[in-house]
Amino acid sequence: SSMNNRSIAVIDSGVGGLSVWKEIVSLLPHESIVYLADSANIPYGTKSADTIQQLSSRLVNFLLSQEVKLVVIACNTMTVNALDFLRKMFPMLPIVGTVPVVKTAATVSQSKRIGILSTITTAQSQYQQDLIHAFAPECEVINEGTDELVSFVERGELQGESLTQILEKVLTPFKQAGVDTLALGCTHYPFLRDEIKKIVGKDVHILDSGTAVARQTERILRNNSILSERHEPTYTFYTTSDAATFERIAKQIIGHRMSGLIRHAEHITL
Repeated sequence: SSMNNRSIAVIDSGVGGLSVWKEIVSLLPHESIVYLADSANIPYGTKSADTIQQLSSRLVNFLLSQEVKLVVIACNTMTVNALDFLRKMFPMLPIVGTVPVVKTAATVSQSKRIGILSTITTAQSQYQQDLIHAFAPECEVINEGTDELVSFVERGELQGESLTQILEKVLTPFKQAGVDTLALGCTHYPFLRDEIKKIVGKDVHILDSGTAVARQTERILRNNSILSERHEPTYTFYTTSDAATFERIAKQIIGHRMSGLIRHAEHITL
């Protein structure tokens, strides 16, 4: 039916959500996807919950005009501040959020010492506290936030001296605590995985939410019987700031294998 061949939408404050987009493309190769970056309002990590709700509801309204069948909030900060609000506001629309994989981290960890690295808002949120209580009660959890890393990814600066300096500072609490598992609680951070690994060491498991979000997306499409029946997916990209910049950075960080899927991005004003 026509409903099945509508697109999935993936939204983020910038290019970070491409770490989730990539996993959805891999798991669901027949699905068309609209990616929407609210780059004009980045970073979300320093905004109030109220502002994040206002901004994200504007994004979802735009996507409804594009007739999408499901929305993935590929941003932890947006999820912890606005997911419940958006579900109430758009009750007919399936919405998938991105939460840190605390449950997986607690299961994987041998030492039962786990770390979660997110933005400051996410780290301080009640949402995150609840996740920790629910899924890692038997673990020592080092829950740290930083607002210094997102801008590196947004510039496509995935290595270099200034990044290394900040990462060394940010990762110190996890190293001091001797965590054996680190959950990345911001969708921008998987793009820094290689540099993080160099600092925490190869024995620390580094987990992100991308595959879990992709599997949840598949589950909802299946349960609602709205999996795509077409086999020629289209990938569309919208940004609220400069389209050429978005396109260049997106291609750069997504890696050679998938950069061909990122074609023309379009600027929109919301």
